[in-house]
Amino acid sequence: MNQGNDVDSTVVNDVTNDDPQQRELLRVCRIGRAQGIKGEVNVWAFTDEPELRFAPGAVLADSAGHEYHVVRSRQFKKRWIILFEGVADRNAAEALNGIELFCDADDPDEMEDEEAWYPSDLIGLEVRLDPGFCERNHCDDTVAIAKVGDVLDGAAQSLLELKSIAASDVNADADVEAEADEHADEHEPMSVLVPFVEAIVPEIDLEHGYVSIDPPSGLLPDAMLDVAKKS
Repeated sequence: MNQGNDVDSTVVNDVTNDDPQQRELLRVCRIGRAQGIKGEVNVWAFTDEPELRFAPGAVLADSAGHEYHVVRSRQFKKRWIILFEGVADRNAAEALNGIELFCDADDPDEMEDEEAWYPSDLIGLEVRLDPGFCERNHCDDTVAIAKVGDVLDGAAQSLLELKSIAASDVNADADVEAEADEHADEHEPMSVLVPFVEAIVPEIDLEHGYVSIDPPSGLLPDAMLDVAKKS
């Protein structure tokens, strides 16, 4: 995921491999029906870098490790049409229907230099209010007001789903379960979608486990903002 400025953010769809002896792979696409009679296939992309992943000469692989070499590709509406090496006719193309293709994960050091992240890097991070916002609104920028619950694809840019932490923290503690039930209305969980653009999410600190939010007026509910209010 490369964070956008005020326009767009790019999500890198990741597939985590639980076996540390095996390489980490990214799910790139799923092959659909054949296109024409010369071996081309329709492809539904899961990557935000299709021009790179589907460039002539690119090599993808299925879950069994079989390689697929891209001969040529072109975009058509919301899908891509690709010819893979060795797929010469419609019958061969139809045989590929439903196969998912992967590529190696990008180098973590290179991603850090480019200020890029996988969704799994962001999910679970604390959400704090930006120091500049707190100076203007008299609140504490060290207090977590939510956690990143998910990273979603939006029409214009990626979105961070922020989930309030009060309810989850209370319900996770068995010793105060009864109290949580008694005050359930006070701890109703909240979920808010926030555009993942630099103007709104100016800081991502993986080392310390948080992102900072500088929300425009009306983006976050008062109940979420009140968590960081100074008395």
